[in-house]
Amino acid sequence: MPDRSRPANSGPRRILLLTGASRGIGHATVKRFSAAGWRVITVSRQPFPEQCPWEMGPEDHIQLDLSDPLQTEQAIDEIRSRLTADGAMLHALVNNAAISPKGPGGARMSSLDTPIKDWLKVFNVNFYAPILLARGLVEELGRAKGAVVNVTSIAGSRVHPFAGTAYATSKAALMGLTREMASDFAPLGIRVNAISPGEIDTSILSPGTEKIVEEQIPMRRLGTPAEVAQAIYFLCTEASSYVNGAELHINGGQHV
Repeated sequence: MPDRSRPANSGPRRILLLTGASRGIGHATVKRFSAAGWRVITVSRQPFPEQCPWEMGPEDHIQLDLSDPLQTEQAIDEIRSRLTADGAMLHALVNNAAISPKGPGGARMSSLDTPIKDWLKVFNVNFYAPILLARGLVEELGRAKGAVVNVTSIAGSRVHPFAGTAYATSKAALMGLTREMASDFAPLGIRVNAISPGEIDTSILSPGTEKIVEEQIPMRRLGTPAEVAQAIYFLCTEASSYVNGAELHINGGQHV
């Protein structure tokens, strides 16, 4: 599929840096941007999955544990070095990586029983990593007049039956951070927005999701990773050139 967001031969190839790329929404996002001709640099705590078919996949994958802020900051130099050949520009940063620890048997962890070490790990990945990466690569994003998309969650605005407290509060904080970043980064030519997925058909769905679909989602179905990836793509291209500081709900009407 050609990239409809810009005319042919209109400049250097666009570059996306994507965290949490190994499955689900991240994997669908890689496929969407790759199909449009973008170069995709992926970040994951896992090594590059050999079954993933996109061009330059193994060469443009960075294995990184985002739960370690020092390691995240150190990785910025490695990311920057990979952008040098393309004019030291980064056209989009999508902060998709997130973790949500579970209790015994996959139980939801509440504010009463979540260990402090889990709070810290969740916030390092879900909240601090997005601002560390965006701030560390602000010059490269500014040169490209780029876009940042933070992936929040419907769990950030309500108590969710499956999402743990640390995950939910980290996503609420990430939306607040998105507003602040939108104000701070826009004068530099960088737009910052968020998407807020609801129940998406991925491998991490919890038992009982079908009840949410039946009782809370007006469209009466799960969303697909490809539908989320389309929204991310929209927020990274000129189609959304005057959208800044927004949170785009992708949940079939579950939030209404």
